[in-house]
Amino acid sequence: MSAGITIPSSTYAILGCGSVGYAVAEELVEEGKDVLILDKDESRVESLRDQDLNAKQIDITDPDVADVVADRDVLLILASEVKANKAAVSAIRERGDDQFIVVRASDPVTEDELDELGADVVINPSEVIADSALRSLESGELEYKARQLAEILEDATEGLAILTHDNPDPDSIASAVALQAIAREHGIDAVINYEGEIGHQENRAFVNLLGIELVPLSEGKSLPEYGAVALVDHTKSGDSDRDYEVDIFIDHYEPENEIEAAFVDVRPNVSSTSTILTKYLQEFNLSPSAAVATALLYGIRAETLDFKRETTPADLTAAAYLYPFADHDTLEQVESPSMSPETLDVLAEAIQNRQVQGSHLVSNAGFIRDRDALGQAAQHLLKLEGITTTAVFGIADDRIFLSARSKDIRMNIGKTLEDAFSEMGETGGHSTQGDVEIPLGIFTGIETSDDNRDTLLQLTEEAVRRKLFEAMGVDSSDSGNGS
Repeated sequence: MSAGITIPSSTYAILGCGSVGYAVAEELVEEGKDVLILDKDESRVESLRDQDLNAKQIDITDPDVADVVADRDVLLILASEVKANKAAVSAIRERGDDQFIVVRASDPVTEDELDELGADVVINPSEVIADSALRSLESGELEYKARQLAEILEDATEGLAILTHDNPDPDSIASAVALQAIAREHGIDAVINYEGEIGHQENRAFVNLLGIELVPLSEGKSLPEYGAVALVDHTKSGDSDRDYEVDIFIDHYEPENEIEAAFVDVRPNVSSTSTILTKYLQEFNLSPSAAVATALLYGIRAETLDFKRETTPADLTAAAYLYPFADHDTLEQVESPSMSPETLDVLAEAIQNRQVQGSHLVSNAGFIRDRDALGQAAQHLLKLEGITTTAVFGIADDRIFLSARSKDIRMNIGKTLEDAFSEMGETGGHSTQGDVEIPLGIFTGIETSDDNRDTLLQLTEEAVRRKLFEAMGVDSSDSGNGS
């Protein structure tokens, strides 16, 4: 900025100085702002002047009020009488000036009326108070829950077992890592357990690059041997028959059955469990390590498809908090892992065997070794021109595995797969992605052997394609290769 050049500060006028107007005036003056106060009550004006405030006596319903505030940049019309506020807005806008007007309403109807008269911002005090009360309630509830969580952790002198959902994804792993860090801050050793596999190259890169230690549930101590057991982002596992007691349950999915645990925090109004654990880090006033912050940020981004799927303000504020602590070079490596030969083989098969009907693509990847490669293939095929929905399936270990992706806003692919296959096998997913696992015998009625592999593949391909296209609402009879 050149010497001698100054940027003019805004000047303010408050029209109607009741309790709300006075509180605003006091705050602005304390910030060094130039404030003019207008009110019809002579004694109130005198009292304001006694406090060294710039106040004038005038009824704000008087059309001349527009001339009095003509040199002011921002006008706050805050009288308790909405009729007077309407008159003031009308007079000021009729004068033709373009001052920024903030005005007080009393209900939704007067909000609309004042907006039509030309107000830039309309405030309804009852809504403001309600919002403030809800924020205070949320803050108070979090503080109370943090105390509950701390008490349980401190009592878990035999250690804490943290169990992710089966075949854990980034959100589940990151949530477990954060809870482990919180437990260690309370002097409690915590072990992260999982069942299934850590599939998908990005997930393996995520774990390896951040040095996250995950222990298969079949190894080490059994869960009842720990001082406490925590389930994080675990609802998708769907195992209601447990032979152990749950002490802590944290998830962003609502479980089908009531959870019996000393501590339960389920928030379906956020899009990731990583968001919930970030709030606890903040409540405990713990600055996350680079590894924890990177894990949580990646967990939020992965669960919301980089903030493109069902993202809430809470997810965004959590991500903003984590951003300065995260290792962004590591994050870039996690999000761009090299493609394994198995994934490349599955993708090649899926490209070769694709069938397209309209904007929907279905493909058979044949016999596979890495079922997570199906999801990567489905995601890659979604990039084809004109394709909005993909589904890739393959056979492994006497089961059919299917993974689907969609960017069609009219379709909830998770619900589509559930409608088509829930009676045959296990389904799960969201509006933009879904997975299915089905016993092979349901479709074929024959056992798997080297002699009948081709027959199995043919029977499976025909049955699965037909079910998929029917579920998507398209006719599969005219489908063919190509895009």
